[in-house]
Order: sequence, then structure tokens, then C-alpha cells
Amino acid sequence: MSRSVQALAYARPSALTTEGGTGRLGLETSGGLTPVGREAHPQFFAGFLSSPQAAARGLLAVADVAAARYYQRTLRASLDPVVTAGGDRLRFESFSGCCGVYARLDVLPEGLDGADTGHGTTNVDVNNPLREALSRLSGDEPLHLRVGPDELAVTTADGPVVEKKVPLPDRWLRGFAEAQVITAGFDLRAELSAAEAVRFLRTLPRTTTTGAGAGGRGSLWVVPAGRTLRPTTRPVPGAVCLPGPERLTALQRVLRHATALRVYGPAAPDGAATAAAWEVTLPGMRLTLTLSPEPSRGFSGEGAVLEALATDEAAADADLVSVLLSWEPRIDTADLAARSGLSPQRVRGALTRLGTAGRVGYDAADAAYFHRELPYDAGRAEARNPRLTAARALLADGAVHLHTPTAATAGPRTATVRSGERHYQVREAAGGVLSCTCQWWADYRGRRGPCKHALAVRMAHRGQTATAPTTTAATAPAATAPTTTAATAPAATAPAATTPVTAAGETR
Repeated sequence: MSRSVQALAYARPSALTTEGGTGRLGLETSGGLTPVGREAHPQFFAGFLSSPQAAARGLLAVADVAAARYYQRTLRASLDPVVTAGGDRLRFESFSGCCGVYARLDVLPEGLDGADTGHGTTNVDVNNPLREALSRLSGDEPLHLRVGPDELAVTTADGPVVEKKVPLPDRWLRGFAEAQVITAGFDLRAELSAAEAVRFLRTLPRTTTTGAGAGGRGSLWVVPAGRTLRPTTRPVPGAVCLPGPERLTALQRVLRHATALRVYGPAAPDGAATAAAWEVTLPGMRLTLTLSPEPSRGFSGEGAVLEALATDEAAADADLVSVLLSWEPRIDTADLAARSGLSPQRVRGALTRLGTAGRVGYDAADAAYFHRELPYDAGRAEARNPRLTAARALLADGAVHLHTPTAATAGPRTATVRSGERHYQVREAAGGVLSCTCQWWADYRGRRGPCKHALAVRMAHRGQTATAPTTTAATAPAATAPTTTAATAPAATAPAATTPVTAAGETR
């Protein structure tokens, strides 16, 4: 796994203190982006929290996920949460070290009192002494929250006095991009009262006893049953996938303050394991944990963003839309379409593209995107995506051969892709879905995005490169297509159901 080191510099450690009977929670910020540009220590909020205990435990839950690994637990995981100020709310986000759990605490306008909220995105320091102090917080005493340095710190700080250097896996960055694309397809699937939510979550198993394969075998599912959720081992109609129920442990932090539990997920007609979002509503807040389809699968490898990264049109649209964003807590796609002159469909494509750079997220509760600017290199999620890189290499090598249907071979578009010593057949099905004869397609059937061969064909169809040789009815009829063996027969004679063939050790 490729890693870099992320240096987070703070003017001083975050701390919880008491002054005159009032608790004061100071969260120190690292470098981040604001409407006026990059700032070393931006300030986003200084006021009171309406529900101090719930907010403290919600922040701890986000920090718990940032410090946890739910797969390969022996490896280290630690990264300070990201905070985004959207003008009327604060959003604290983190990923687990294994990239399989995405946590977000939304402190809504009714949860903040007495001050305006700024705009911008940065990391906040959550250190061990602060965690201990937040855990001991009790009673209903007022709690003043400051996100960013106060005026004294701004004028007297002589450079950062606290610097954390943490390993930052590239897949952690890609996880932010994948999660927003996946959750944009979620709908509300179930809603429980506070009492039923507590009862259900406390009965979940703490460990996973069976592994889940590519088809979701062994996964736990839950289905609405009256006022509660009933666990089942089969993906019956209306069920929501819950692989690795121990990954919801962080929700235990806030159960005593819960007012409801909402579950969001996609339709799963084929019964395959899917991601799902579990949201606990709190007074003036929402805490959401989004789980990947399997404990061993991080969001970074789901491939949901590959189509958006492979099109020049979405890239150009994203450049246009990006200048119209201003840290909105809820992005209105219809308004963006009117202001940009693009269709709503192209605006949604542009937002997906911006999400691959971490510039927008998605809130299933609002069914809307929100603007943020992650304090990381925006191009890394694209540059370090192995399937995208491999697809572009195939195009550059002239390995993609598109076949144009003729009167004798009428039917879906097909292509042959040479990869290593093998040839793979890519076929376009109804709805534009591309299938392939490679092992990746055989394993996942498109559930983890396109394979590199299908992605290269998609890029060639869109005319993104002049190096991909194509055939046309006028200059090279289908009869002159490259000669193939039985193992590499074109998709017209060897449909997607043909036994997949892969090269040993090939990067999929």
C-alpha cells in the first residue's frame, strides 16, 4: 500500500478546561482552505453547544473510528478528523485505518448557539488527554466550543508548537472520493425509535463469525419487522446489508442521547453484499457510520468513481461548477444548473467528478451534496488509482480494438483488449453496461466498478485518446478484425458468460 506522511501542525494542543463553571472545549486547527485561501490555523466557530454531552460523545465516536482498524487490526491507524464549516453547521469526518468505515458527525444549526459559523475545511487536533477529558464530561453545564485559535493565540503564537506526523495511505484519500459516490445512491430503508434503536444495536454480535465472499455469502442482513429490525442471513426483499456488525461499535458512545436510528442503503436485487449508512439522530446533531460491503473491503477499491474520472466532459464541467461552490451545506443541483448553463444530469456528473478530488461530500439525510475542500493534494486520488492508470496505459499501448457492428454482425458494440499475453472481450449490454471476460468481472460482475479493460474501452469510445486503433465499416470491416484463438474469440461468438481467462500476476 502506497503511503506518505501527513504533517499536521497546530498552534497548541486541543483541550477541555473549566472557567467560571463553564466548560471550554478548544479544538485547534491545522492548515486548511477558506474563502480567502489557505490559512495556517483557520477559525470556524466560537460559541456554545446546545447538547454538550451528546456533542462530546459524538466527537469521540468520530475519533474512535479514525484511530481504529476493523481489518488487519495489528497495523497502526491514527489520523485527526477533518472538520468542515458550512456557514450554518459543522461536519466532523474520519475514516478508519482500514478504510472500511466512514464516520461523520453533523452539528446542525440547532446544535450551535451564540455565534456565526465560518466557511472552510481543515484537520482538528484530537489528542489522548482531550479524549480522556471528553469521556469524563458529565452533567448539563454549558460547554463553549471554539474551533480554531482565539485572538490571543493568533497574535502570540510563534509557529506551531505541536506537530503530528502521521502515515497517510493513498487509499484513505480515495475512500473519501468513493464514499460520496456510493452514498449518493442510498435511500432511507428503515427508521427506529430511540428505544428500539438502543435495543437493536445492543443485541448485535461483537465479532464476525463468517466471512463474506464476493457475492455476500455469510453477510448479516437486517429487515424491517414492525417497529424494529430483524437480523437474517439471507438478502430477502427490503433487507439492508450489515457485514461486520462490530464496526458499529462507535455508535455505543451516543446511544443514551439517541432520538432515532435511520438506515440508508441501495436496492440490492441480486442479493450481493452492499454498503449501508447507519445514522443516529441526536439533539441538534446526526452521527453517521457508513460501512463498506465487507470488513476486508475498503471504500478505496470500490471503483464507483472510475467512470467519472474517465471522461473529459465531466472534467470540463467540474472546472466550471467548482468556481460556483462556496461551502454550501446543501448544494442545490437545479440552482447550479441554472447558474452554469449545464443540464442537471451534467451538473450531477460534475459533482461526482469533484467528489473524486474530495471537494464535495454527500449527506444521505439531506439527499444532497455539500461542499468541502480536503487539505490534501486533490490529484492524488486520480493519479494513484491503479485501474485508471492501467486503463490509460492500455490505450497508450494501442491495446484496444473497437469493433463496429455491420449488417451481418448487428448487435451490441464489442471490443478486444490485449493485456499482457492475453486478449479479453468487452461487450456493451443494455443500458451501456460493459462486461468483460476477465477474472475481475467474473468475481464482481460490476459491483466494484469496471475492470481496467472495460474502462479502457469506455475511454476509447469517448474519443479521449488518438492512440486507440479502431475499425470502421468503411475502412476495416468486421471480417478483418484481429485473428483470435478459441480462448480470445470476440464477444459476438464468446459472450460474457464465457469462462474468464486472466494472465498470472496481472493487475486487474
